[in-house]
Amino acid sequence: MYGVLMIDIDSTALTAEDVSLLKQAQVGGVILFARNVADAAQVRALCDDIRYHNPDILIGVDQEGGRVARLRNGFTPLPAMGKLGELFNQDPSLALSLAYDCGYLMATEVLAVGIDLSFAPVLDRDGISQVIGDRSFHNEPQAITALATQFMRGMKTAGMATTGKHFPGHGAVAPDSHVAEAIDTRSFDEIMNSDMQPFAQTLTSLDALMPAHVIFSQVDNKPAGFSKIWLKDIIRNQLDFDGVLFSDDLCMAGAKAAGDVSARVKAAIEAGCDIALVCNDRVAAHEAAQAAQDLPYPNQNRIKTMCGEIPVWQGDLESTCQQFAYWQQAKQNVTQAFFSPQADGQTPNSTNESKDPTDYK
Repeated sequence: MYGVLMIDIDSTALTAEDVSLLKQAQVGGVILFARNVADAAQVRALCDDIRYHNPDILIGVDQEGGRVARLRNGFTPLPAMGKLGELFNQDPSLALSLAYDCGYLMATEVLAVGIDLSFAPVLDRDGISQVIGDRSFHNEPQAITALATQFMRGMKTAGMATTGKHFPGHGAVAPDSHVAEAIDTRSFDEIMNSDMQPFAQTLTSLDALMPAHVIFSQVDNKPAGFSKIWLKDIIRNQLDFDGVLFSDDLCMAGAKAAGDVSARVKAAIEAGCDIALVCNDRVAAHEAAQAAQDLPYPNQNRIKTMCGEIPVWQGDLESTCQQFAYWQQAKQNVTQAFFSPQADGQTPNSTNESKDPTDYK
């Protein structure tokens, strides 16, 4: 049975404490961070070991591209999605083609090392947010919709489910909800007609959504991830979305309004989330596992839709990725467009440097 919690682990191999947590009844997922990654072979061994101890588990990662990339050593660098947006302004056709290639390339390499899904794409607008910026495809909803649709086509072709974040949009709020409370004072109609459009227009391509830890004060006094109005009334009933709802990390500052971590987990699940993420706080993970014992299990068929098509490991990343028919071409196209010396004078590392070691979600 897949449980309601997604937790993290300490390092590049499982500790006895990690194993104990993984075997908790309500742990249904693991999210990997940069500290869990040495190289491709190590990640695949780690994922295989996680599944050995808990076969009913989703393994996720944030492999968006640009500054949010957990898998680096030996993996193909991906541009920040904002680079696709810049190209879209000059050559829409090429940008859409490369968006597909980026989605396919990302998914193949993530799946190859045993990870089910990357929490992607970011559907937020590039507005005033301190944490979104070039993680967004564009500022214009129509451009985001077009590029994200192609990116998700690539993901799905490779065998990976899609997760749109951060519903209904984080781009119009300046504070970073990882470290501060974020409040958006616009009306529902204003949000619906702008930031929410990329989500509404791509619902048929989305397998999951991750709500923002933002309070949209004209709609509810709770962050969207704890709001029955947003999760049940709007997402489930108004938009008729039946995919998975992942909470954002419940250890973020933007989630503290709901109380301690036990209260946050219960509030997120009762509001309508299927899976609650508790990251980068081991004490909180233990508390969450204890609190979750009293919660109902999520819809199992819904959770299973997020399981990736994991290929047979062939000993190294390149050999394993060769099992994906389009991987080599996608890699060539993306590398040539964004990481060759001719691409705006960029070198392969120039847009893949992490400006901030914070583990964004």
